[in-house]
Amino acid sequence: MSEHDVEKASTTPGLPLSVGLGPLIEKASVERHPRALDGRSLVICALCMGLAAVVALVARLLVYLIGLITNIAFYGRVAFDLASPTHNRLGWLVIAVPVVGSIVVGLMARYGAKAIRGHGIPEAMEQILTNDSRIPVRMTFLKPLSAAISIGTGGPFGAEGPIIATGGALGSWLGQRIHVSANERKVLLAAGAAAGMTAIFATPFAAVLLAIELLVFEFRPRSFVPIIVAALAAMWLRPWLFGVAPVFNVPIMGSASREALLAYAAEGLAIGVLSVAITRAVYFIEDLFERLPVHWMWWPSIGGLVVGVIGFAAPQTLGVGYDNIDSILSGNFVGTALAVFCALKFVSWSVALGSGTSGGTLAPLFTIGGAFGVLIGQVLQALDLSLDLSMAALVGMAACFAGATRALFASILFAMEITGQFSTLLPLITGCVAAFLISAIVMRTTIMTEKLARRGTHVPAEYVPPATP
Repeated sequence: MSEHDVEKASTTPGLPLSVGLGPLIEKASVERHPRALDGRSLVICALCMGLAAVVALVARLLVYLIGLITNIAFYGRVAFDLASPTHNRLGWLVIAVPVVGSIVVGLMARYGAKAIRGHGIPEAMEQILTNDSRIPVRMTFLKPLSAAISIGTGGPFGAEGPIIATGGALGSWLGQRIHVSANERKVLLAAGAAAGMTAIFATPFAAVLLAIELLVFEFRPRSFVPIIVAALAAMWLRPWLFGVAPVFNVPIMGSASREALLAYAAEGLAIGVLSVAITRAVYFIEDLFERLPVHWMWWPSIGGLVVGVIGFAAPQTLGVGYDNIDSILSGNFVGTALAVFCALKFVSWSVALGSGTSGGTLAPLFTIGGAFGVLIGQVLQALDLSLDLSMAALVGMAACFAGATRALFASILFAMEITGQFSTLLPLITGCVAAFLISAIVMRTTIMTEKLARRGTHVPAEYVPPATP
């Protein structure tokens, strides 16, 4: 009996559906409601655990490499600690350091892999959507190497974006070496990315949500369980590779009052406008580079010149800048000095990223958003609104990332995980949802998807159940 007969029988008055249809109904139920997980899922989970161990080790090696290049380029010493270029004594010569690094990155992109340009996540999204999650093998070593050179020579990026991209490339490489489906390869790619973010930041829950919101485009146990396993494996290994100290030193914050929540909502709306401006500025600068009458291989060196000039005037804008985030979260970096730093960091990062060098977006967005959050907090304090500047900085960080990427839940959980303080949850939800609201209304795309939209690639923005047959 066909499905049409089943439908006819089910709508015929007086005919019990169970008459003569028991086996067929049972079969249809099994086919339409498969198991959430099966033995194959356990295999993928085991692969994700092994992948996470490799990605965590690669993350540690990448940080060592960035530290080595930074120490050689700015201090003329051989050391692997992650040093800040802020205290260099190169004088005017500091301008040349980012230029030289950018020239090397341009050559690697021209003769190695063009996909190393940018922050990596849009490129991973594109491979998922258009190429069955197949990332070229050379990306697994060219991306981290180019990022280490870019950041180590003063590029205003964080290490987390490149390691997320590298973890995804390793997951894709594994999925191309063994017999798996395209969907399973996508899960391996996302699991590698989540493991990389967890290894750097110690934020497994946020890493899982980021992978779901930006990479797998679905919410199924077959997808999110292996990603969770990968994040937990990376988190288990992290103390041996990175120690137990938190990435950021966040002061203890009290619970927010109802009046303060309204202030954080207002802050979130302002940060939403900022995130739109940041996204449009980055692609406006990228369009300007497209018009230059020189080969794109040389664009990063032009961006490096801007980074170097700004770095000479304000050395704290160079490099990873996690110490800047610490200062902003402390609530003691305020006023005109913070405003000038925020503006210079934005110009340096947006020009460098728009030039097509290899770098990331997470740490710069956190830095700019946190600084802007403190400045807004100071304005609100002047209006006699009770506001904690450290909380305002944290909300600004998360809201800027939520508005720019629309990874709403990942942004909220990331900020809460780095603090380990449940009292931050309501302010974060309030600020991030407000920023998300502005971004979603004003922009059709995000800082992650604009490039793909320009290439004609549709990126899913909603999770909906599949159409019934």
